[in-house]
Amino acid sequence: MTYALDHPEIREAVAKLCADFPGAYWRRCDREQAYPTDFVTALTDAGYLAALIPEEYGGLGLPISAGCAILEEIHRAGGNAAACHAQMYTMGTLLRHGSPEQKAQYLPGIAAGALRLQAFGVTEPTSGTDTTALRTTARREGAQWIVNGQKIWTSRAEHSDLMLLLARTTPRETTAKKTDGLSVFLVDMRDVRGHSLTIRPIRAMMNHAATELFFDDMPVPAANLIGEEGKGFRYILSGMNAERILIAAECIGDAKWFIAKASAYAGERRVFDRPIGQNQGVQFPIARAYSQMRAAELMLHEAIRLYEAGGNPGEEANLAKLLAADASWAAAEACLQTHGGFGFAEEYDVERKYREARLYQVAPISTNLILSYIAEHVLGMPRSY
Repeated sequence: MTYALDHPEIREAVAKLCADFPGAYWRRCDREQAYPTDFVTALTDAGYLAALIPEEYGGLGLPISAGCAILEEIHRAGGNAAACHAQMYTMGTLLRHGSPEQKAQYLPGIAAGALRLQAFGVTEPTSGTDTTALRTTARREGAQWIVNGQKIWTSRAEHSDLMLLLARTTPRETTAKKTDGLSVFLVDMRDVRGHSLTIRPIRAMMNHAATELFFDDMPVPAANLIGEEGKGFRYILSGMNAERILIAAECIGDAKWFIAKASAYAGERRVFDRPIGQNQGVQFPIARAYSQMRAAELMLHEAIRLYEAGGNPGEEANLAKLLAADASWAAAEACLQTHGGFGFAEEYDVERKYREARLYQVAPISTNLILSYIAEHVLGMPRSY
């Protein structure tokens, strides 16, 4: 079935590009914990990382459904878009809340591939998902802000020129609401890296170029404050629905990869003189994973439809991410089980994709927080946190 938002031409072109980066390429990057520079460069040169930037700034000016199509196809082909997807969902903060001067200064360079906006500094070691409890501060001194503090799980900081940074500009105890007093800055890391900004890589379960950041009296020009001082939390939240929708598309792509991989192997692998796919114990988990994927895909399509119609579909975006993450994990389990011992062998790519798929139960938002959102904002239950 083909939908208007499917963008078949984009999907075909992205799939063709991904064919130049087979499993061996991703295995090598994973083994060496290396950033997939060649892949990101190819995407940039093809214009896909500028897909959501308006044409007036040199981008393609496409809707979010096009971004979803790009990300889904990357994952469906066995790759991983984590090296570059942040540029799509962090872009919204700059587009919606940045000044005309900021947009004119940075967006053309980002669209042309001369600048990368891939880092998003929000999470901290002590606050986790309680963003309002973050301790990184920014104080105004003349024509600049001075930032001190620490961030963790800031992916791609070593491979990005620019970073969106959330910091507290008014002490929490002096604000009327705990969500007040947070501000967003666009940091040019090229100016401060190795001086007032220290970046430390974190070796993790999957190759996402995760880092820990330390700010030591880091100067940020006053002109790089995005929007109004103290309203940064609202600006970050306004981009969350887009983030959930885009990540859900990646999960759908992963699920399709696992299901295709498992189905093919089940038809080829023979044990006891018969293909293992003839056994219902092998068939049923794959079929159930497919059912979950299709249901999640339809919810994603609804979230995209509402978003592109100008809505702010919090319920649908959260449900799409929840269901798509669950579907990709169910497909991962079915695929690994179908492959048996071979599923743990690096050369089959299953174990790498399995590790990558597990992340989406935790990030960019925990499944439990989505359930809390649904309980409170959809079902009207008391706030749990």
